[in-house]
Amino acid sequence: MKFSVLSLVGHAPHPLTGELPSAAERFHEVIETGVAAERLGFDAYAIGERHAGPFLSSSPGVVLGALAARTSTIRLLTGVTVVAILDPVRVAEEFATVGQIARGRLELVVGKGAEAGHFSLFGLDEERQWDLQKEKYELLRRLWTEEGVDWEGEFRPPLKNVTTVPRPYAGPPRVWHGSATSLNSPELAAKHGDPLFTANAIQPREAYARLIAHYRERFEAYGHDPAGARVAAGSGGLLIADTTQKAVARYKGLYEAKVAQSFKPHLEGKAGYNTPFRTIEDAIADGPQLIGSPQQIIDKILGYHAVYRHDLQSITVDGYGLPYGEQLETLQRFAEEIAPVIRREAPSTLWE
Repeated sequence: MKFSVLSLVGHAPHPLTGELPSAAERFHEVIETGVAAERLGFDAYAIGERHAGPFLSSSPGVVLGALAARTSTIRLLTGVTVVAILDPVRVAEEFATVGQIARGRLELVVGKGAEAGHFSLFGLDEERQWDLQKEKYELLRRLWTEEGVDWEGEFRPPLKNVTTVPRPYAGPPRVWHGSATSLNSPELAAKHGDPLFTANAIQPREAYARLIAHYRERFEAYGHDPAGARVAAGSGGLLIADTTQKAVARYKGLYEAKVAQSFKPHLEGKAGYNTPFRTIEDAIADGPQLIGSPQQIIDKILGYHAVYRHDLQSITVDGYGLPYGEQLETLQRFAEEIAPVIRREAPSTLWE
């Protein structure tokens, strides 16, 4: 298995102290974490995209450009690029530029986004989100694989003989499809023979297993070799301690305060927005969150792998308000105590 570190560049007050770092400090931490992830042997580092809520990730291409200049081997991902609200011409230009700076280390994860509110911000009808996603993604594909593109669609003016520049580095980047609650993203990924990146962040395992099963079934139905159906999975956060008891003692107040702070009452009952795992004990026992001893976390990831057969596991260390030094210690413990075991038990040929 391969491993990626994800940051959504959250910028909410600390759930217990109320302290709020400056935007400049958060960006500094995010970039330094990417540098540390490369040094520790992680395979990829991902920056999310949010345009509403307490986040600073509205321009992930800028952050990835900074990371491209500070790193040399780690792959750089988005998580996700919200194609449904963006102009595909601009997406093609911006991320081809990042790909050139990174010399081909860039991959996109596209999705319609997990934060309510960004469709209205961009003057778009949320009811049409999947139509927007499909049309804009398919145009992006053409812009990266063809020159002199002629195109007409519903959601932007026609194009005549368009070649976006710069061209992608050594061919178009791999594009994953982010999937959290709907079968639409797995369907679109399967249609084009693209990999699937399931959120695996809030809902029970069975919900994500359903999306992955649909993807694999439709991938083969569209005529693709089922061996090429790559899957990645997220996690609801990473908190490591020597034992379960120490994890509960250290993180219970922090975890539960963050869950309360993130709760969206207007979206109660809508899948994918509020975690049902409100206590740390529930999260350890049944949630996708990676909390506990190294062996517990190994067992949980391998348990997901038995169901998902995924090639790439994403982790997040900056989501709960850990001090920055402890975030880096958590990454190091994962790299040294957890990743080697899982790489041995669940090998993958992704990126080889």
